[in-house]
Order: sequence, then structure tokens, then C-alpha cells
Amino acid sequence: MALIGKIRKNSWVLIVLIALGLGGFIFMDMFSGQQSIFGSTQFTVGEINGRKIDWNEFVRTEQMLYSNTADPFNARTALWNYYLEETIMTEEAEELGLGVSKDELIDLQFGSNLSPVITQRFRDPNTGQVDRNQLNQIRQQIENNTLDASIRPFWAHQEKEIIIGRLQSKLARLAAKAMYTPEWMAKYLFEEQNNKIDIAYVQLPFDEIPDSEVSLTDADYKAYLNENIEKYTQKEESRIVEYVGFAIRPTAGDSMELRQRIENLIPRFAETDDDSSFVLNNFGFIDPAYTKKENLSQTLADTVFSMTVGDIYGPYIENGAYQAVKLVDRITVPDSVRSRHILLRVNTNEEAIRAKNTLDSLKELIVTGAQTFETLAAKFSQDASNASKGGDLGYSYLGQMVFPFEKFIFYDGEIGVPGLVATQFGLHLVEVLDRKYETNEDGVRLAYLSETIVPSQATQDSMYNVVLEFVGQNRNTQQLTESAMATPYLELQTSAALKANDFNILSLGSGQSSRDIVRWAFNSNTNIGDVSPEIYIYEDPVNYYNNKLVVASLKAIRPAGKPSVQDMKSEIETAVRNQKKVEILQSRITSTNLNQIAGTFATETDTARAISFSSGFIPGIGQEPKVLATAFQLEQNQVSAPIGGNNGVFVVKVLNKTSTPAPGNLSVIKRSNAQQVSSQLQNSLMPALKEEASVKDYRSKFY
Repeated sequence: MALIGKIRKNSWVLIVLIALGLGGFIFMDMFSGQQSIFGSTQFTVGEINGRKIDWNEFVRTEQMLYSNTADPFNARTALWNYYLEETIMTEEAEELGLGVSKDELIDLQFGSNLSPVITQRFRDPNTGQVDRNQLNQIRQQIENNTLDASIRPFWAHQEKEIIIGRLQSKLARLAAKAMYTPEWMAKYLFEEQNNKIDIAYVQLPFDEIPDSEVSLTDADYKAYLNENIEKYTQKEESRIVEYVGFAIRPTAGDSMELRQRIENLIPRFAETDDDSSFVLNNFGFIDPAYTKKENLSQTLADTVFSMTVGDIYGPYIENGAYQAVKLVDRITVPDSVRSRHILLRVNTNEEAIRAKNTLDSLKELIVTGAQTFETLAAKFSQDASNASKGGDLGYSYLGQMVFPFEKFIFYDGEIGVPGLVATQFGLHLVEVLDRKYETNEDGVRLAYLSETIVPSQATQDSMYNVVLEFVGQNRNTQQLTESAMATPYLELQTSAALKANDFNILSLGSGQSSRDIVRWAFNSNTNIGDVSPEIYIYEDPVNYYNNKLVVASLKAIRPAGKPSVQDMKSEIETAVRNQKKVEILQSRITSTNLNQIAGTFATETDTARAISFSSGFIPGIGQEPKVLATAFQLEQNQVSAPIGGNNGVFVVKVLNKTSTPAPGNLSVIKRSNAQQVSSQLQNSLMPALKEEASVKDYRSKFY
């Protein structure tokens, strides 16, 4: 009762505390909530020239276009680029009066001038050609208003993509029309392409000077950075991560357990009469075709061909797996087979039924002698490459045809008896005309049991515990570095400068774990020197086990704009040291005689001939723009001063100069340059417009 009395006497304190608590929630909502009075970006993926991209719309579009993709990160990047380009091009088109008419849009979707969007999405993987049948069906459904409701949003969005792509093409052509190559420029272009020089040179690589002989000061770093400041200036903040990867490998116990699994199956494998079902039920596989000796691995070739049908060899290790192989059958394989076919392409079940009925009828006509195979192939076959030849495919060898077709003509089909074969190209009526047996080599059909040698779950869990202890003992970058250097099997690696939306890290590759590392690095609570408390798990992309565990630390933060020397020191150290080596090497070259220089530095004089300025490349040297520019300024037999290049110091002597007089009519050069400029505009105009756009990218808050 005394406590209640005290509360009553001091109730004003309770009221103030409740008010402060409520006020805190209100202020949190004002500043960060969806309905913030100051405006919220909680559900905005980004803003482009003032246009807000709603997260819900972004997700719906992603699901509509990329729901089946195995790489959601690249898909989201592509979608973001679409919104960028759509916003920019809509504004540019409105200002310039560009547009895409209804008839033009129809032609881009179904006509003779198909949009790249259509040619990419509606390409038949078997033929490499656009699937016109599918396009025609969709066009009819659109015209009849019978297009499936689930497809309509996709097609509407696709039309926008096509329009934006077309507007980009028009804008690039419009800009290209404004480009002009004057006479003097055409003359210089001709000279750059046709005037040639031969040179002799001495190359002194940077390792001619040991690193220990070069001392660097802050002034050296600052001077180099000032000279190359544009190269290292960045529009957005980046962060650099150091990380240690722990590989998870199978133990000897894991290996023996997997071997034992194969051994336990071998007795039943030997007894079964249904090899196909047995290997399927035990995660093995069976060769669909017969294989000649030269096409088997060295491990199997001699052994298998000395076995009798039903024998088993193994377990043995091949391609990272324990395997046991059973000889299922053995026959003499033809060296080549001549065949012919009538092909009907199919895309739907209805088309497959109609094709089968048609080919059954054609087969009946051929078998009864009412029609010849050649006549029917010329009339009905949709394989244009040989229909006019009566469907004759000539002689083929093992491995040239798709398997179902090859299986029929090499093994299953009887000579002169037509049969139906289904492949990814459609439905075939096939007739074997001849089989040649020249070498009379045997082929074997094999069934395999296989166990990939991977770490067990217990091994994976054990390594996780090891890494967990490692993380607990190394809570900052310095400790992480020291521990990695003290442990022989660990390697400390440094990422490139990462941006907030990146999802790919150097040797780790792309994926959710790499994306999680980037998100942690950009978290507002992450400071330089921190080690992430999370262990990042990487999975084997083929066998789906945890094959690597990664511990990450934040090494550096580089703000947007011009970098400081301190931020860039580790990245530019090699370049600064090489620049100092250039100065040292230049000071030690005291002769203008190439042979004397080569003798002094125990190297050789070399030559490069027929060099043009426009190529930008020197045979035997590579891309050395300073060397190339200097060489073309020299007179014949003149020797250059020492030149600091990308890969060392060079001294060059011009042996010969060949000048080709420019023709009186330079129209070909002008046209060629105009085409080159037009091609460059197609690739560079949109990136330039993106650079000028006002963009606020919030994707990293969501993904």
C-alpha cells in the first residue's frame, strides 16, 4: 500500500515518462515511417530525374520477367537499367519529338524488322532462328482478344521495352547524322592507318630494380595521385573488404564411407536384370549409346574391353567420384551410316499429334510403294537443307547427330525400313540406307554407379565450429590479418572497391553470400576494422554442399569524389614504385647505342615492324601508348630518350618510315569513320545520358 501511495503522489513523473515514450514513437514515425511527414523513401527503390520507382512495382515486374531466373542479382540490375533508360528516353523523346507509331510497333514485334527484344526472347534454341509460329499465334490471340490474362502484363511491359530500344536507336542515328568528318581529319585518319614504321628497341622491365632499392614518401604518393586524379575519382562511395576463406574438403573418413556405399551396391548391381532402373534408383546413370574404345577414359578403356557382358569393375576414382561400371552389352559398331529423313517441326502437343498422324500416313505410302521417299521428302520435309535432295543426309559418324536420331540409324533401325524418331528438332520419319563396317571395332554400352567425393554433413558442421571459434578470437582487421598470416592454409584476400549494390566479390564470385558481405560492409553500424560476426557460407554449384566459409572485415571506406592519399595508398603503391623505378632506370641509361644499353643491362635488342599509329599495338611489346607516340615523332635512324611505359623503360630507334600519299578522294575514309562513330554512339550515348541524369539509388536497402 505504501508503494501505491508513493506512485499516486508522484503520478506526474509517470505521465511525463509515458508522454516521452509516445513522443519517441511519433518522432520515429515522422522521420522514418512510411507515412513520414517529411516524405519517406521506405518503399522507393530509387528516384530518376524526380520520378520515384515504387518497390512494389519493381518486385511485380521482376517476378513477371525473371521469376525463373537462376541469377536474381543480374536480373535486378537489368530491371533497374530498364527503368533508368525508360525515364531518360521518355524525356528525351518528348523534347525531340521522337516516337514509335502503332504500325512500327507491330512491325517490331511481328514483322520483318524485329526488335532485338523479340529476337532474343523468341529464338528457337534448336534452330537458332526466331520462332515465327509462336509469334504468329500470339499475334492472332492479341487481334482476337484471346491472349491469356497471365501473359498480358508481360506483353504490355515488353512493348515498353521495344519502344525504349527503338527510341534509343533513333536518337543514336539522329546524333550520328550530326557527325561530320572534314577533309583534314580524313587525311590524318588515312595517314594513321597507312603510314608504317619499323623500330629497334630495348626493354628494361621494372624488376630490373629490386623493390628494396626504392623508398617511397607521402610526397611520391601525392604527386602520382594528383597526376591521375580523374582515374581514381568516383561518383559514389565504395568500401573495401578483407576476407579469409576456409575450404571445406572431404576427410579420409568421408571418402571411405562413400567408397563403402558403392561396394555395398555391387552385389545387387551384378544380379539385376534391369540395369536402367537399378542405376536410376541409386543415383547412377547408363550410357544411352555404344562407345568405342578410343572414346573411353584411359582408366576404363583397357579394362572394360577385356570384360564379359555382366562383369563389374570398381570401385575406382574418376572425375572426383567413386564409380563402379557394369558392361551391359557389346556389339560391332558401324563406322558410318547413310540415312534420310522427313522432318516436321512441332511446338505443342496438338502439333505433335498432327505430325505423327501425317508421318504415319507417309510411312504407309512409302511401305506400300504408292509414293517414293524422295518425292514425299521434297513435298513435306521442313528441313530445307536436304528436302530438295529427297531428305538424304549422306554418311554420318558417331557423335554428329543428336542421340535419339543417332541411336536409330546406328543401332535400332533396320536398313530400308522407315521409322519414327522424336528429337528436339521435331518428329522425323527416318530410313537407314547403308551402314559401313570398315574397322569392325566393337562398341560397349556401360552402366555406372557413382558417388561424388564430397565432405559429409558432420565434416561441414565441424569446420563451421572451427571458423566460429576463429571469429570469436579475431574481432578486428589487425587480429584477422595476423591470424591468417600465422596459419599456412589460410590466405587473406582483399576485394576491389565495392559499391552498395554489388553482389560479386573477386574470387568468391556472385550470389547471396557475396551480396550479404557487401550489405554488412555498407551497414551504418559497421566501422573500419570491424570483423563481421556472421560466417558467410558458399555452396558448391554442382553438388550443393557447403564448400567454403568466409570471415570478412571492413578494411576501408572511400567517400564519393576525389580520394585521399591515405585511402589510396595500398592500391597505388605498385604504380608509384614503378614510377620511381622509371626515374632510376632513366638515370642509369647513359648511352644512345641500343646494343650498349642492352649489354649494360644483360638483355637484348629486339625489333618490331610495320607498325601503324592507329593500331595502338606494337608487336612483341603490346599496348604501350607512350612508346608508340614517341616512335612516330622520331626521324629515321633517330634514337629516343628513355621512355617510361606500362611494363618498363624503353629506348627506341626508328629503322624505317613508310609514308603513303593520301588519295585525292577521301570519301571512303569519311564513310568508314562515319560508320565507326555511329557504332560508338550506339554503345556510348545511353551511358553518357545516364551520367547526366539525377539518380538516387536505394536498391541496397531492399536487396
